[in-house]
Amino acid sequence: MGMLKRMKDMRDMVEAAPGMVQQAQQLGAQAQEMAAAQQAAMQAQAAQYGGSPAGTAAAGADFEPVAGVSLDQFVAVSKGVAAFGYDQSKLVEVAASHGISASDWATAHTGWNERIHRNRAVAQRFNQLYRAS
Repeated sequence: MGMLKRMKDMRDMVEAAPGMVQQAQQLGAQAQEMAAAQQAAMQAQAAQYGGSPAGTAAAGADFEPVAGVSLDQFVAVSKGVAAFGYDQSKLVEVAASHGISASDWATAHTGWNERIHRNRAVAQRFNQLYRAS
C-alpha cells in the first residue's frame, strides 16, 4: 500500500509542477523589477547628493582646494603617513614634505574630512585617488 501512496504523491507533484514553474518565473520577474527599481533609486539618490557617475570628472565647490591644498595633495599626505604606521602625529611632517605648511595642513585636514563625510562624490573620488596612488 505504501508504494501506491508514493505513486499517487508523485503523480500529484508532476501535475503541480507547471504551476510551480510559472510561479517561480513570476517571482523571478518581480525580483528583476525590484532590482531595477532599487538601482534607479540609488542613482537618483547619488545625483541628489552630488554623486557623479563613474568616469566623470569631479567638479563643484566641494572639490576646490582647502587652504591651498588640493584633493590630490590631501590624498598624497594621507597615503604618505602609511610609511609611519598611520601615526597621526606624522601628518604635519608628511605634509611639509609636500610643501604644505602646518597651519595650512590643519585647515585642509579639517576641511577635507568634513567634505568627505558630507559629500559622497568627494569620498568616492578620495577613495579612487587613494587606491590609485
